Amino acid sequence: MNIVCLDLEGVLVPEIWIAFAEASGIPELRRTTRDEPDYDKLMRWRLGILKEHGLGLKEIQNTIATIDPMPGAKDFLDELRSLTQVIIISDTFTQFASPLMKKLGWPTIFCNSLEVADNGEITGFKMRIENSKLTTVKALQSIGYDTIASGDSFNDLGMIEASKAGFLFRSTEQIKKDYPQYPAFETYDELMDAIKKAL
Repeated sequence: MNIVCLDLEGVLVPEIWIAFAEASGIPELRRTTRDEPDYDKLMRWRLGILKEHGLGLKEIQNTIATIDPMPGAKDFLDELRSLTQVIIISDTFTQFASPLMKKLGWPTIFCNSLEVADNGEITGFKMRIENSKLTTVKALQSIGYDTIASGDSFNDLGMIEASKAGFLFRSTEQIKKDYPQYPAFETYDELMDAIKKAL
């Protein structure tokens, strides 16, 4: 029994925080898990910037409403889901992901949740589980699944390494250089071919 575990941002949809950095004119918010391996540190830093600028959930959701999946992402996902089970495992938040899941045809996603005050200020965040991507892949393996994983960032490396097959997709030159053991692809056709071979 196989199950494919995919990252969301950078793989199927553009990076939400980069889009919001551009929309809000706050370049510091362009920093992502490609730049900062410590997700907790990254999120606390982001929340500090939002507070400083008086920005909350509504402003980010307005930007997310303008984001479309990457060209070819939905077709790739539809074809993959016709072949095997697929779960998107993301460090994003349900309040961010929902409109994007609608555009992708409602695939299954495991992600985290934000703590939001009545005035819309994001006051904190609740991680579903520690080291969520690796922990989830190990849990799937414990119930009889062989996992195949793909992602683009530091926080995807654990699930890629732990899986029977793992691939980098549209990753940074630095990550590809530092982890040459993982095949790296730039197109959905290449990734689909690799996954089919692994199934």
